[in-house]
Parts: sequence; C-alpha cells; structure tokens
Amino acid sequence: MPELPEVETVRRVIGPQIRGRRAEAVSVLSESAVAYPRAEVFRAELAGQAFAGMGRRGKFLIFDFESGDRMLLHLRMTGRLLVVPAGTAAEKHTCVVIKLSGGDELRFADLRRFGRFWYFKSGEEDRVSGVFRLGPEPDDPALTAGYLAEKLGGSRRAVKEALLDQSVVAGIGNIYSDEILFSCGIRPDTPCRGLGPADFEALAAEIPRAIAFFTEKNSIAPGEYLAGGGSDYRNTPYLRVYGRAKEPCRVCGETLVRTVIGGRGSVFCPRCQKGRTE
Repeated sequence: MPELPEVETVRRVIGPQIRGRRAEAVSVLSESAVAYPRAEVFRAELAGQAFAGMGRRGKFLIFDFESGDRMLLHLRMTGRLLVVPAGTAAEKHTCVVIKLSGGDELRFADLRRFGRFWYFKSGEEDRVSGVFRLGPEPDDPALTAGYLAEKLGGSRRAVKEALLDQSVVAGIGNIYSDEILFSCGIRPDTPCRGLGPADFEALAAEIPRAIAFFTEKNSIAPGEYLAGGGSDYRNTPYLRVYGRAKEPCRVCGETLVRTVIGGRGSVFCPRCQKGRTE
C-alpha cells in the first residue's frame, strides 16, 4: 500500500501537470471508485472545474479547484494516478478518466478497486472521508515525545499497531513502521505501556527523519514515473528490515524475524530491537 512518501511522490509528479488545466469531461468506469457523492453527481460537479493545486494530508491526495471546490483521493492498496496523452490505450483496471484541457487525460487505475474519490462543494464540511480523524503529520511540531506518551503511554496494544493508527500519526503504514522501530531499537510487539521516556523521545525524532528520508529517496522524474506506470518507487534499496525476513541484519548480522501483529506482517531484528516489560 502506498504510504506517505509514495503519496507525496504522486503529488509532486501529478500536481504540476494538472495545475491550471480544466476537467473538460469525466468518465467513471467503476462507480465503486466514487465514495461521495453518487457517481453521476460526482461527474457533473467535476466537469468544467479548473485545477488550482494539489495537496496531501496523510495518505490522502487533495485536489483544489479555482471554484473553491475540492476532491480527495485515497489510493489504498493498488491505486495509481497518471497523466497520459489522449488516445493512449486504457489499462484494464482503469476506474476514472478525466479529460484535461490541452489534450491529456488524468487517469486513475486500481487493480484491487479499493481506492476512493470524494468531492466537496466550496464550504461543504467533510464528515465522510476520514481526513478529519487524522493525527498530526510526521513533520508537525506537535508530534513530540510528550504527545506520543500521552496518546500511547497507557495502552496495552503493540507499538507497531499504534504507529499504524492514522489518528495517532498520519501517513505511516506497514513499511515505514518497521523501519522506524528498527532505527529506534524497539521490538514491534512491545506494548505501548512498556515504553519509557527515552523510547518516546527516539520515536518523536525518528518518525519525521525516516519519512523525510524515504520521501527524498522516492523522488522521480515525471517521464520515469509515467514509464513505470505510477508505481516505480525507489525506496527498496534503503529498507533495512521490511520485506527482508530470514536475511541477515545489516547492522549486527542476526537473522531477521517475521511475525504477525494485529493481522499485519512485521519484520525485526531480535538482537538490535529489544522488547520492554510493562
């Protein structure tokens, strides 16, 4: 699933390509891709709108229009967003096509069809997308050791689960939670209530550092992004534990271990990452 660094890569590539252009026509090929409002209303409201800019909140992409309206998109597990020349053969799993002024098309394709759009009129309150429930961004000054201790310090749930909770910190998923915990020397199955002040200090420092690092490593030129179909991310060589179960730890040489926490796979080093007692 794309996490904050990958979603930010999409924003940086697609945003400049659509800014100032108008949505001349909208085709919804899979109505399940539109969560709000109904697909026919979504098409009618979006057609004719001019893109003013593109932002991001957690894993959500936010499209701002000159009218003051806005559109949100969550890529979920397999969603991909591309700007392609009109006439380019459509992919099998294309869900939404937006014809842009100037001849290109903005296309959303999604193999597993979990990705969703939301469209809101100017001044309309968003109570349906889930953005309003998000915690601070990783680079938000509010994300301090004190904040994490207050949110998590009394919880019995594993710290891995807590980092995946978007109401605690926005944008972290399975990949970067593993990497953050490895850097902090914390086993992912450690109960939050077993963490000490030094652990919360380490997490508060490592979360923004790791997300900034992987965002920078994901940087890609628009042409390369298009050639890779919108999923050619560049972080893999820099991952130290995620996806590397049974390989030697790059720090100590111990064999990395995979476990399941809260239904999600997690990889850690049993030597470098120590558990804490409650």
